[in-house]
Amino acid sequence: MSALLLYFLTIVLMLLVAPLLLSFIKGVKMWLLYKRPVSILQGYRDFAKLLRKESIVSREASAITRVAPFLVLSPLLVVLFYLPPAVKGAYYVSFVDAFTITGLLALSTFFLMLLGLDSASSFGGMGSSREAFISALVEPAMVLTIFSVSMMAGDLGVGQAGVNLAEHFPAEHMASFLFAAISFFILLIAENGRIPVDNPETHLELTMVHEAMILDITGVYLALIESAASIKFVIFASLFVGLFLPFGPELAWPLALLVFLGKLFAVALAVALIEIHTAKLRLFKVPNLLGIAIVFAFLSLITFYVLGA
Repeated sequence: MSALLLYFLTIVLMLLVAPLLLSFIKGVKMWLLYKRPVSILQGYRDFAKLLRKESIVSREASAITRVAPFLVLSPLLVVLFYLPPAVKGAYYVSFVDAFTITGLLALSTFFLMLLGLDSASSFGGMGSSREAFISALVEPAMVLTIFSVSMMAGDLGVGQAGVNLAEHFPAEHMASFLFAAISFFILLIAENGRIPVDNPETHLELTMVHEAMILDITGVYLALIESAASIKFVIFASLFVGLFLPFGPELAWPLALLVFLGKLFAVALAVALIEIHTAKLRLFKVPNLLGIAIVFAFLSLITFYVLGA
């Protein structure tokens, strides 16, 4: 199979599996809590149901509410084209670095915050301010973490770093690698609004972050936002498995894709297990958790230079 065909096949596969991952997390949590688990296809059913619903917009909202859902989704779709390849021999973009990927993710978050503010409700403004508070701590840690891994891989390009790690894992920098992995997994939880940073299943006004920004939209607009949330999760999961679990791409392409899917579901399982055994943090305790991510990112860089000297 040609390199370009494998490239687009991987992107389509990630788009298709994105709703499955979030449904899988919810199903595992319900099963472990001795409740009847939801179907793994529930994400597709919710999307189809939202497409059939009428899109109602508040009279207080401007044209931003109609445009913002598309602008939230668009940067995330662009990031999908910049991820490390899941199959050896597939085409990949080699020159995109941590700043570009973090910037595109931040752009999506910015339009989501703008959507919350445009609703002219107290909940939307509260959710947007909380999201800005969290994102301001996540973004520097993410740049540091990806930069550290890129340095270990010998290339600042994220795609090329993933390829280099798959071909030659730097075992001599294992300590630095583990620090970066811990940091990135904390960021994965924070940026996707999972427990203990946020609870995507609550509508309590004192605890909402992501849900507060989208309370006033429905129909196609809400379908776009929910799709963006699932794609964002699969982006972070793909970055994690591509940079920190870089085994499998050397297999034949059908097996490599199966291994890639298995690793994505393994990340989703880890998130579900953490959410089952962890309580949501108070908002002003969240910086302590994100501070740990920043510290581990710095430790990863320092350890890399110390051991490499």
